[in-house]
Amino acid sequence: MFFVTPAYAEEAPAGTAETGAATGTDPHAAPAAGDVHTETGVPAEHHGGGVFPPFDSTTYASQLLWLAITFVVFFVLMQKVIAPRIGTILEQRHNRISQDLDEASRLKAEADADVAAYEAELAAARAKSSAIGTAARDAAKLKAEADRKTVEAGLAEKLKAAEGRIADIKAKAFADVGTIAEETATAVVEQLIGTSAQADVAAAVAEIKKGA
Repeated sequence: MFFVTPAYAEEAPAGTAETGAATGTDPHAAPAAGDVHTETGVPAEHHGGGVFPPFDSTTYASQLLWLAITFVVFFVLMQKVIAPRIGTILEQRHNRISQDLDEASRLKAEADADVAAYEAELAAARAKSSAIGTAARDAAKLKAEADRKTVEAGLAEKLKAAEGRIADIKAKAFADVGTIAEETATAVVEQLIGTSAQADVAAAVAEIKKGA
């Protein structure tokens, strides 16, 4: 976009008129056939190798004016529209990141609490199982001891009864042996001397029993 000052615009018709007067043609007349005009309203001295309009010192004022207007508009647009939107986006992202970090911290705390609870329950279960095992062993020991005492008591009673029966059998056997010995000795004496000596034999057997 080129900016043209009023002075430049006023020079253009004059130069065109002068060019028409010098050539003897009407500047407002239609161009002849075959003539090609690339620019209109441009002085003859600027046609061809003129200065590039942005570098033309006569347009600096308008260029600076439009530059200032464009800068102000861009600054206001940046301050009122773009910057707030960018700030809002950054704030939203910051809030989202903060929420994610808080959520991660909360989940980590819950996980740590669950792990601690699991470890506590596991320790309690181990302690309970150990206590149950100890109680079972103690109960088994007590039962075994009670059973042993019961068996020993039964054996002692049976042994005592057996000893009593043995004593009775022994006493009966000794009584029978004395009778048998007395009868045998009496018969032997009668065969030897021809007379009965039962009283003497009984006395002798009694003496033998006392010595035994």
